[in-house]
Amino acid sequence: MSTLDLTLDYGRNGLAVKLPAARVEGPLEIRAVPPLADPEAAVEAMLKSPIGTRPLSELAASKRDACILVCDITRPVPNATILRPMLRTLHEAGIPADKILILVATGLHRPSTEAERVEMLSAEIAAAYRVEDHHGTILEEHTYLGTTENGVPAWIDSRYINADLKITTGLIEPHLMAGYSGGRKLICPGIASLETVKLWHGPRFLEHPKADCGFLEGNPVHEENTRIAKMAGCDFIVNVTLDSQRRVTSVVAGDMEAAFLEGVRFVESVVKAPVSAEMDIVVTSAAGYPLDTTFYQAVKGLTGCLPIVKQGGTIILAASLSEGIGSPEFESLFRENATLEGFMERILGKDYFVMDQWQLEELAKVRRKVRVKVVSDGLSPEVLSTLFVEPAESVERALADSLDDYGPDARVAVIPKGPYVLPLVAI
Repeated sequence: MSTLDLTLDYGRNGLAVKLPAARVEGPLEIRAVPPLADPEAAVEAMLKSPIGTRPLSELAASKRDACILVCDITRPVPNATILRPMLRTLHEAGIPADKILILVATGLHRPSTEAERVEMLSAEIAAAYRVEDHHGTILEEHTYLGTTENGVPAWIDSRYINADLKITTGLIEPHLMAGYSGGRKLICPGIASLETVKLWHGPRFLEHPKADCGFLEGNPVHEENTRIAKMAGCDFIVNVTLDSQRRVTSVVAGDMEAAFLEGVRFVESVVKAPVSAEMDIVVTSAAGYPLDTTFYQAVKGLTGCLPIVKQGGTIILAASLSEGIGSPEFESLFRENATLEGFMERILGKDYFVMDQWQLEELAKVRRKVRVKVVSDGLSPEVLSTLFVEPAESVERALADSLDDYGPDARVAVIPKGPYVLPLVAI
């Protein structure tokens, strides 16, 4: 039998697998588009001719200081490419380095390390500017901006709120709850407090059928964090898109909503990968480092392919999980809840809340539809068995067992880059 030899995104180096070629549809991949020859020059051009607002140099001319939001280590944003021309523009407009804060929009993730800041920003930028983390669990570091019509209190990092010039950066890609990342997400949840996120990420929003990858219109998660971001204010955004090798393929900049939507239109044209019918089995990844370092993040690899898996099908996920399960709070959820059904009953009630519960809620959506087998060298089979998934020694073994389960007519798809691809069943 001929084999399909490919590499799944896994950790920093990938995971080579051999799959039976005759049984597999794919690999499902991002549509190839030429990367930008000079992405830094493209950023500089967008700063001068932005979408929906004045050039950054004009916006900065009368400002005394600036706060720039950047993603944390869990997002592979080419920050230095974005920041170098941006910082030059701010200096030329009269804002000195000591009046610029680069604020890491950690959301409720752990703080960044010194080594990660160098990796994220470059050694030069990390050393020359004030770089600080957002701390979502410290309410005193946030400013209350009011409560939305949906009853979500908007608490946003005071350092950003008090800045004279407010800038966000980021990456636009499919997102399991908000439709697409980027734009408004750097503000909520990026620099929002736990008091805000626990309601915005609550079942009232997440159980909505449009709170999913690829949906903006009618998605209450997207609509609510856009509302909160507008309450906080944003003078300028710079977002990029990446190809399968994480090279920059486009840059959008300017108005928070207009530029973001322009970027989404581009992303939609490249990330959608149709299949001919629903699959019995999908082999996928959590997109490799830095997204697959924890089980918390790796759940995105499961939700991303769910639309193309049959009810009762199986997802085989390869993820390094080099940092383990996730936050202590996320880990506690598996100890406190013997079943996913019991967990859902608890969170749909009024008296139970644990930080990061939303990712277990996303896993519950997956498990209501499919089996999950996980291949990882970061967690033992014994630990994986406590996470409502089945451990597997290899992708090949997991696939062979699943093919035995579904029989000779089983349909299989493979998605090497996991949640960066938006698979769908062709109509």
